[in-house]
Amino acid sequence: MLNDLFDEVYKQYRSLPLLGSVLDDFDDWLGEQGYALGTRQNHITHCAHIEDYFWKRGVRRIAELSTEKFGTCRRYFKLRTGRSDYGVACLHRYLQERQLLSARDVSQPVSIIDEFLIGYREYLVEVRGFSPSTVQAHCQSVLEFLRLAKKDNSEFQLHDLDRGHIEKFIIKVGRRVGRGTLQHAVAHVRGLLRYLCMLGKVPAGLDSQVDTPRVYRQEQLPKSLPWDVVCAFVESIDRSDAQGLRDYAMCLLIAKYGLRASDVAGLKLEDINWRAAELHFNQRKTGYPLILPLFDRVGEALVAYLRDGRPSSKHREVFLTLRAPISPVTIHTIGPAFRERVRRGDLPIPFEGVHCLRHSYAMHLLRSGMPLKAIGDVLGHRSTEATCVYIRLNVDELRDVGLPLPTPCHEEVC
Repeated sequence: MLNDLFDEVYKQYRSLPLLGSVLDDFDDWLGEQGYALGTRQNHITHCAHIEDYFWKRGVRRIAELSTEKFGTCRRYFKLRTGRSDYGVACLHRYLQERQLLSARDVSQPVSIIDEFLIGYREYLVEVRGFSPSTVQAHCQSVLEFLRLAKKDNSEFQLHDLDRGHIEKFIIKVGRRVGRGTLQHAVAHVRGLLRYLCMLGKVPAGLDSQVDTPRVYRQEQLPKSLPWDVVCAFVESIDRSDAQGLRDYAMCLLIAKYGLRASDVAGLKLEDINWRAAELHFNQRKTGYPLILPLFDRVGEALVAYLRDGRPSSKHREVFLTLRAPISPVTIHTIGPAFRERVRRGDLPIPFEGVHCLRHSYAMHLLRSGMPLKAIGDVLGHRSTEATCVYIRLNVDELRDVGLPLPTPCHEEVC
């Protein structure tokens, strides 16, 4: 509430003709997002300047505001010393979350690319049944492809696509990514061309003219660490602050259960069954449920984080960011946290991806004598074939099945 921020002048902010009616709720929203008292005061103060900006430009109702107008407002304040463009961004997010903004500014026409992507996204979800993350990956590649095609032709239309546009896109993407990632981008473009062919916008067979880099199945070994290095890494995490408690609990979950980073990020408070000592996961990659025992050490790490490290929030996810705006962590949070802890620990870990902890756990189980089927069940694999990849790393066992070399045959003996 504004009267908690300002002793005497809060009535002046409430009386603002455009934003005054929402400032109390805006302040409550800032508190829910984890902003400190001083930051909340600054954002409310800046609302008076934001109000003045919109009022001078003829905006009289909040319903007249749009994302485009907020973008222009933010660029305006960004060029002026003493004015917070970040405050504009916070107010924009609040109005979006409360659904108080108009869908779009009718004076700003939607480009043919943006309009096309709306229908293409629906097709990927409803017809092809892709998950949200897969749809996002496809749309990112398609957006880059279409923008590149339109770059040299302001009058570009979808029926103008040809082999030249495809080759130009592949060359551009291939300069910054490896063969595996490029293969995915090519697959995304092929899917787009098949969809356009179905709509009659491009000729049939254009998708078959897209060449793809050759990637061999299982050409790379899983990135595995010795188990003692994994244990040393987890113990090296400093747990004297909130970030350390969070990073320790996340890394411990991955190391002790071989979880994917996406599964750790998606873990919710109700997924921890304290009475039954169980952890419940709905795997993001496969969609299959996974129930694992809650080890004492993992439970202690979770309790320590929930009690002393987790910010107060309405979010149900266990692991949250530590700075406002408070939100659930993502794989893009866990990866950098792992790399930072590796750097601080000064351990012989050559890999930059947190997924190496999952591979290391699988190898630890394999060397302990656990059957492949049981390892696959723990890791949440859908088939035994996915687990068999770790056999190639078990060098000691592979030596036992190697055939002896034949004795050389000398001419005088033969």
